[in-house]
Amino acid sequence: MSAEATLGAIARAAGAETVRHFGASPAQLHVLRAMADCRTAAMGGHRDQCDRCGAEHTFWNSCRDRHCPGCGAEAREAWLERRRAELLDVPYFHAVFTIPACLRALAFAAPAVVYPILLRAAGHALLDVGLSKLGAELGVLAMLHTWTQLLTHHPHVHCVVPGGGFSPDGRRWVRLASDTFLLPVDVLSARFETLVARALREAFDDGALALASSVLADRTALDLLLARASTTKWHVHVKPPFGGPEHVLGYLAGYTYRIGISNHRILAFDGESVTFAYRDATDGDAQKTMTLPATEFLRRFLLHVLPKGLVRIRAYGFLANRDRHAKLATARELIGSDRIPAPRPDTPNARLCPHCGQGTMIRRADVPPERLRTWFDTS
Repeated sequence: MSAEATLGAIARAAGAETVRHFGASPAQLHVLRAMADCRTAAMGGHRDQCDRCGAEHTFWNSCRDRHCPGCGAEAREAWLERRRAELLDVPYFHAVFTIPACLRALAFAAPAVVYPILLRAAGHALLDVGLSKLGAELGVLAMLHTWTQLLTHHPHVHCVVPGGGFSPDGRRWVRLASDTFLLPVDVLSARFETLVARALREAFDDGALALASSVLADRTALDLLLARASTTKWHVHVKPPFGGPEHVLGYLAGYTYRIGISNHRILAFDGESVTFAYRDATDGDAQKTMTLPATEFLRRFLLHVLPKGLVRIRAYGFLANRDRHAKLATARELIGSDRIPAPRPDTPNARLCPHCGQGTMIRRADVPPERLRTWFDTS
C-alpha cells in the first residue's frame, strides 16, 4: 500500500534508521525532527469552526523550519512582494557561478566558512567586472544552492543582475551596449576564481578552516588543492535576459526560499523506497524518475541542511540593503521609467472553509501538542 509521498512522511518512517546508518549532525537532526512533526499532532494546533456551515476542523501547526518544503510560503510571498516593488524597467540577467568538483569536499567540511565565501565572490566578481568593463556599479541579488536534481552535493550561486548600473559618481545610469549581453564570462570566471582562492587562504590563515582538517592538513595542502582547482575551468554561465522585469518574479519564486527538493517532485513512497522526478541536463532537460531507498533519499536531502544562521540570499552593489531604496529611486529617475508594477496575483484564502467552500474558519480553541517533540531515540 502506498504511503503519503511527502518529506514529512518519509522522515517519520525512515528518519531513525537514516540516523542509525549514516549519523546526523545536531542541525540535521533538528531538521529531521521538524519535518517529521510538521503539521501533525506533535506540533499542536487549533480547532476552527466555519461561520457559515458550522463544520469544525483541526489545523496542526507548521514547524517553520526553512528546510521544510511545507513551510515558508508566507515568508516567500512577502519577500517576493518586496522585490516586485523594486523592479527596474531594464533587462535582467541570470548568472550562475560554480566551483570545480575538487573543492566540494572542502565546502562540505566547512560550510559555514565556504558558503559565504562563494556568495561574496560571485557578487563581487560581477561588481568588479561591471566596473572595469562597463564603468558601472551593478546591482546583484545572489542565492546559494547546494544541490543537483538528484540531490547530490553541488554548491553554486545563482545571481539576478539588472542590465545597467550607476556611473562611478552616481550621477548617470550606464546602459548596456546590447540588451542581450552583460559581461564576458571568461573574465567573470577568472575574477571569481581569484576572489574565492584569496578568501580561502585568508580563512585558513585566520584559523577559520580548522574544522576542515580532514580535508586540509596544512597550508600546503590548501595551496595544492587550489592549484589543482586552477587547472579546471570555473564555470560561469550568463543566461539570456528574462522576458521582462515581471518575468524575474517567476524566476525568483522558483529559486528563493527553495530547498533540495519539493513535495511535488516526490511521486511515490511505499514505506521503504522513494520515487521522485528530476530533469536530466545531459539529455536536454528530459523529465525522468529515480527510485532510492528511503534512507539514501534522506541522506542526500540532509547534505543540504545549512549551518545555523547562514544567510543564503544576499544583495550587493546598488541592491545592497544599506541604501537600496534611495538608489532604486534615483535609478528610476535616471532611466526615465514610470513603470507601475503589475498587480499582485490573487492568493487563495487560507481561512476558507474546506467543507462548504464559502464560509470563513474562526478559531475556537487551541489544541496542545499530544507528546514531546522527540520522535525517535538516537541513543
